[in-house]
Amino acid sequence: MREDKVINSGGEMERIVECIPNFSEGRRKEVIEEIVGEVKKVKGVKLLDVESDVDHNRSVITFIGEPEAVLEAAFSATKKAAELIDMNKHKGEHPRIGATDVIPFVPISNVTMEECVQLAKKLGKRIADELKIPVYLYEAAATRPERVNLSDIRRGEYEGLKKEIEKPERKPDYGAAKLHPTAGATVVGAREPLIAFNVNLGTNDIEVAKKIAKAVRFSSGGLKNVKAKGFEIKNRGIVQVSMNLTNYKETPIFRAFEMVKREAERYGVPVIGSEVVGLVPLDALVDVADFYLQLENFKKTQILETRLWE
Repeated sequence: MREDKVINSGGEMERIVECIPNFSEGRRKEVIEEIVGEVKKVKGVKLLDVESDVDHNRSVITFIGEPEAVLEAAFSATKKAAELIDMNKHKGEHPRIGATDVIPFVPISNVTMEECVQLAKKLGKRIADELKIPVYLYEAAATRPERVNLSDIRRGEYEGLKKEIEKPERKPDYGAAKLHPTAGATVVGAREPLIAFNVNLGTNDIEVAKKIAKAVRFSSGGLKNVKAKGFEIKNRGIVQVSMNLTNYKETPIFRAFEMVKREAERYGVPVIGSEVVGLVPLDALVDVADFYLQLENFKKTQILETRLWE
């Protein structure tokens, strides 16, 4: 969304925040619909996207709006998820610690990152106080260095956190050091736009996917701004390198894709497809087209929609 074009009827810049909560349910459509319904009820919030994955058993909901309205929608969806999802019964490929696993706020228009941090803290405290779900803060809202990275907070997942939450280093930022009986725990934070990008491999060997993910992710010496894990896609009989690109301007989609492709070639495995989960900035896809088409002297003002916006 172009910041300079988010204007209200009075000609003033609107304050727009994006929220992308992840829920530990991707198989029961009726449950997903009820959670989405809570977002739709909130005035001043616009639902942009709903993505569900059966193998990951996870859904990602994207919505935008004025900060306080977005906070209210996020809280209502979290409350509904706590009523409908039992983490003691949840199974899925994706790491998770709660029914509402993570809630990031992203500044879009006329809102600073610090304001999103305060929004995250306000929501986190409310979730802990009213729903009795312990909350951890991450990324820009993190209260300590070891909690900036989401994967560090989710270490051991729901089952592991249940055993370790009383340890000093694992106590939540808000709420008691005890998981909610069914909803587990929730992570809330503020961050820059993130691209969830997956590459599917023509093999069912999960070890290959894990080795490639290790080579690609930054924490293991791979590409900067890339988080990656290897997953099984059981209903298709294949495996996947699932990535989060935390800064597409520094590490574009095509660079991550090319590295996965080259690593796969080492194991004699073909890349059979890729997917973007949720929304993606237009600029990120333009960069991909520019790279693969080897465009010369291409300017983004040549894109028809860009000219129409102007």
